[in-house]
Amino acid sequence: MIRTPALFRPFTARAGMPAPAAKAVLNYLAVCVAVVAVVWASLAAAGIALNFDFIAQYRVRIWDGFCMTVGISAASLVISLIIGVAVAAGQGTRVLPVRYLCDLYVKIIRGTPLIVQVYFFYYIIGTAWGVDNRVLAGIIILSLFSGAYIAEILRGSLLSLDAGQLEAARAVGFTRAQTLRYVVAPQLVARTLPALTGQVASIIKDSSLLSVIAVIELTQTIREITATNYNFFGGFLLLGALYLALTLPLMAVSRHFEKRLDYEH
Repeated sequence: MIRTPALFRPFTARAGMPAPAAKAVLNYLAVCVAVVAVVWASLAAAGIALNFDFIAQYRVRIWDGFCMTVGISAASLVISLIIGVAVAAGQGTRVLPVRYLCDLYVKIIRGTPLIVQVYFFYYIIGTAWGVDNRVLAGIIILSLFSGAYIAEILRGSLLSLDAGQLEAARAVGFTRAQTLRYVVAPQLVARTLPALTGQVASIIKDSSLLSVIAVIELTQTIREITATNYNFFGGFLLLGALYLALTLPLMAVSRHFEKRLDYEH
């Protein structure tokens, strides 16, 4: 039987004790180096030479596209949270037309590709209702798309709450507001945070599809630049790195709060 070297084992000799931070960093760094080496070898084998000299020349346009992506994503997140809360509440209402409308909305949005929704809402709904501002249209489209997923995240988290805890809160004399504040809200935040963080990352990445209606966000900016200098590999590798610069911090913040809000452990 081959024993794994101690350097690569996740736990120390004492059971249940996590690996020291230095060991974790060293192993993660080794994995990153291995991945970079594989990518670099693949580029060399394909005869592709990367060139990022264009960044200095187009830095203003790239920065403007980056800010546009951040702005669209932030606005869409706020609106989609409002939509998600409203739809989740509507799915549990006793008014059947409202419940079925919310259910139909979720099914249609989750069952069709975002790019179809972009074309449909902008060129048909937007034209019919006079929404000709591409940025505004993009924010509305992303909000409607993400709102359906947030509604399902919230609905699933509410259904997962233990009914016994609500009964216990009533038994000790909690009002409805106190039950919501001290029992429901902490568990709801802990259970929805990972999924909501993933949804925020999806909003950022999905904003790239707004380039099909000529919204000058990050992806459209890189597409225009690469159409000029024909540096497709360098441009889109930079694009991926910029999206990672937005999504990786979100994942780190999410993991931090997951640990702080892990009431079960």
